[in-house]
Parts: sequence; C-alpha cells; structure tokens
Amino acid sequence: MNENELSKIIVDVCYKMHVKLGPGLLETVYETILFYELTKLGLTVEKQKPLPLLWDDLKMDVGFRADLIVEDKVILEIKSVEQIAPVYGKQVLTYLKITNCKLGLLINFNEILIKNGITRIVNNL
Repeated sequence: MNENELSKIIVDVCYKMHVKLGPGLLETVYETILFYELTKLGLTVEKQKPLPLLWDDLKMDVGFRADLIVEDKVILEIKSVEQIAPVYGKQVLTYLKITNCKLGLLINFNEILIKNGITRIVNNL
C-alpha cells in the first residue's frame, strides 16, 4: 500500500472519530483511539516511537518521538490546539527528512470541521 492509499484510510478514520467525539479532547485521547482504529484495520502502527538522530559519528538515541508511524511510511503528528503554529509543519518536515519517509499528516482535532485540521506535508527527498 502506498502513502496516498494509507493517507485516505487515515483521513477516513479521523473523520469518523471527529464526527463521534468532536473537538476539545486531549491529544492523547485522539492518538490512542487513532492507534486503536488503524491497528484494528490490520495496519502496522507504532505509537510514541523514539527515533534516533545521526550527526556525523554522533548518534542520539532520541532525535524526536513520533506520535504515530503507519506502515513505516506515514508520520502522524496529532494536535488538539486552538491554532496550528507554523513550527508544527516545519517539525513534521524535519521528521520526514530524518526518517526518509515521504508523507506526514499534521492533524489538529480541535477544529469544527476535521478537513480544516488536516495538513499533508511531503518530503521531496
């Protein structure tokens, strides 16, 4: 399954969650339910995965911690905030570069319409 196919599944699950729960819950609630729903669909999902950062000969065991990584292809950054700060998108792009993944989704569940809370971020490698 490619990144776009995974993205469609993820967005569909987010939509269903948002319709049922609405905005305003903690990020960890949305993250936990999204993890549960995606694994229930048979997808491999890693939650709060620490990822190393390499700099020359220096290896830092935790460069960042990914909220969710789906099928080792799509990084999900989950938010539940009033407004998405520009730095969040930059962080996701950096995460993509560090992992060599191509697609990240920045998902803010604190929106009236979830479609306004989902931002696709692409690493052009």
